[in-house]
Amino acid sequence: MAKLTYDESGRLLFTKEMKKEYTLLMPQMLPVTFTMMKKVFELDGYKIDMLTTTHRGIVDTGLKYVHNDTCYPALLVIGQLIEAVNSGKYDKHRLGLLITQTGGGCRASNYIHLLRKALEKAGLEYIPVVSVNLSGLEKNPGFSIPVRTLRRLATAMIYGDLMVWLKNQCLPYEVTKGATEKLTTHWTDRLVTMFGHGRGLGKKEMRKTMTEIAADYARIERQGEAKVRVGIVGEIYVKFAPLGNNGLEDFLLSEGCEPVVPGLTDFMIFKINNRAVDVDLYKGSKLKKLVVGVLQRYIENLQATMIEAVKTQPSFRPMGRFSDLQRLIKGYLGYGNKMGEGWLLTAEMLELIHTGTNNIVCTQPFGCLPNHVVGKGMIRRLKDDYPDSNIVAIDYDPGATKINQENRIKLMISNAGRIIGQREEDNVASTAVSESEPSLVGAAH
Repeated sequence: MAKLTYDESGRLLFTKEMKKEYTLLMPQMLPVTFTMMKKVFELDGYKIDMLTTTHRGIVDTGLKYVHNDTCYPALLVIGQLIEAVNSGKYDKHRLGLLITQTGGGCRASNYIHLLRKALEKAGLEYIPVVSVNLSGLEKNPGFSIPVRTLRRLATAMIYGDLMVWLKNQCLPYEVTKGATEKLTTHWTDRLVTMFGHGRGLGKKEMRKTMTEIAADYARIERQGEAKVRVGIVGEIYVKFAPLGNNGLEDFLLSEGCEPVVPGLTDFMIFKINNRAVDVDLYKGSKLKKLVVGVLQRYIENLQATMIEAVKTQPSFRPMGRFSDLQRLIKGYLGYGNKMGEGWLLTAEMLELIHTGTNNIVCTQPFGCLPNHVVGKGMIRRLKDDYPDSNIVAIDYDPGATKINQENRIKLMISNAGRIIGQREEDNVASTAVSESEPSLVGAAH
């Protein structure tokens, strides 16, 4: 068994010996993208188990080991990890926990400390917690993200966004049930195999592979009238994670809707762009701005390649560019509004409205004040500017019942049907008037 090693501050380290012996538990956020990211880490020799549990016991465990004033995503992530540790499935003395650490002005930066405190309370302080960060916040001898792995992770993010975008345009209409999920699993496995052989990572190869992916999804047999499109925005974890939003995408599908979920790529570009904005607003290193500018252009070029691939199949709507979001937000929020999802959340709602998805669920987790400001706080302004927008803010917290959340979403969907019906009636009335005009003109003569 690996010897426990601590740094000068008393923090338990994840050592090189642990890498050989330990299994790392990883919370899930985006099912498709995180499945690929898990496999990317496994290419580097880590043993990873991604947690997909969603039962109520996770909330109860979170409430037991985390203060109830903590934001809901933190409570869920920590509750899920502690619940998995105590599930009896693993050897607790050969177990580590993976958790992201952003370093921004959000409680998410403190998840790692809250998790260690919870482990201590549960008598599990001998389990190391590994920080996944790109800011040098915490380092461990047995865990690192070299440039090769970082490139694979960035590419997996792009491919993941592409597949989820196409998947959501196929699922509501597929003739053979399960065909879309089967294809998604096929490409998830195939892409990671390609990464392991150094393929599918360059821009030219990505363009070819993404075009092939889009063509494969286009071959899925689909039928039926266009469904009501419903966009999902909000705090990043509750927006994407089935555990966080009570399976919102599946619920919308069951209600006969087509979910439209802006991807992770825009969020990552947003976080990179914030570093450059900081230099503009508060001064700082011009070299830093230059470096982050290079990184931003790299991700934006990958995003452009993804959009080009979708456009090769006329049956699919392409996603927008990050520059489109920057343009749309002008006059609403400044670029310095960057806590949590910042101006990006409002911009995503604007993009959805401008591209014909007027129906939007804004997911609002307890304890995320920035999210409430740029989400719920901007809805009135958006409705004033776009009267046909149909936006509902749904609260997610330990005391919220799933049935209440779903009933409010059903009301929004019903309202969407009413708006569509009214629009069709107006079009019929307009057509009738235009057709009657020639006869009236003739009568006048």
